[in-house]
Amino acid sequence: MATYDGFFDTLGLRDWCDGGNSEGPMSMTDLMYKAQGGDKAGETSLRDLPFPSLDALHDACAAIPQSRDLTKGLETGFLGIRDALRIVVDPLTQPLSWALESMLQLMTGTPWWIMVPLLMLITWAVSRSWKIVGFVAMVIAGLAFVDHYEVAMQTLAIIFVCAFICVLIGVPIGIAMSRSDRLQNIVTPILDMLQTLPPFVYLIPLIFLFSVTEPKLYGIAVILYAIVPVVRLTNLGIRLVDPDVIEAADAFGMTKRQKLLGVQIPLALPNIMAGVNQTIMMSLAMVVIASMVSAPGLGILVLRGIRNLELGTGLVAGLGIVVLAIALDRVTKASLARIDASQAQR
Repeated sequence: MATYDGFFDTLGLRDWCDGGNSEGPMSMTDLMYKAQGGDKAGETSLRDLPFPSLDALHDACAAIPQSRDLTKGLETGFLGIRDALRIVVDPLTQPLSWALESMLQLMTGTPWWIMVPLLMLITWAVSRSWKIVGFVAMVIAGLAFVDHYEVAMQTLAIIFVCAFICVLIGVPIGIAMSRSDRLQNIVTPILDMLQTLPPFVYLIPLIFLFSVTEPKLYGIAVILYAIVPVVRLTNLGIRLVDPDVIEAADAFGMTKRQKLLGVQIPLALPNIMAGVNQTIMMSLAMVVIASMVSAPGLGILVLRGIRNLELGTGLVAGLGIVVLAIALDRVTKASLARIDASQAQR
């Protein structure tokens, strides 16, 4: 007899477990005990007592499903609604594929002698620092020197698109959360789930929904993984605005829209930019993992180094990701420092 047979017998559930047939087939454990001539077949010491998991209970009661039945049921249920989900999700996410394809084509198809100065100009416009511009130029030149220019541009293209969409979606959500405690209580558990899920888990349902060749497959994964910081810090920044300032704005007769655009967002901008910085960093981390589902860029080389045991390829590409992350971090922090300085002068 199985370990928990006595439990079901005591509750009088034997007929239910056996489906009306009390002479059910013996388990392999019972057959081994019987072959050994044991009179106490199936007895288990307290030390060897297994946890009452689905599989252990199934051994004693066939009516209880096994663990594999649960996972198979989840898979069958998801596949059952997959076609309906595609009808809804495909049109909504197709612009993401177009944006990623266009940006990839732009950054890899534009000659380097045009793209590099353009990136330097953007860096200067954001940071107003020649040191940061020089550092970014050194990073790009170093990547180009080891023939990683094209994959670096692919990585930057994905980050630019996904980070922009994260800000475009995340800032309004954060603003809405700051205005409603109820909405904050609803959205916070969702953000907690997105922040704590392992990165690979994001890819599992998306692989079943989209083709591996579609850019939106890895684009959605990057956005879901990276959107959390900008939402949280936008909400926090607006909630931390001094109540006296809000009271003064009310005294001047400002509408909610005027207070938001003229008072709350400018004062919360340092927190919002900190969220943008973290979103960019998390986008870069997810782009590497998304290379497993055909995301182009430096992550492909890291993955190749792991698969083929090419130590040099993996290390050089990994170092390229590190310096690229440092460059992006320096640019966004320089922008944040400019905002803090302008706030201090007011």
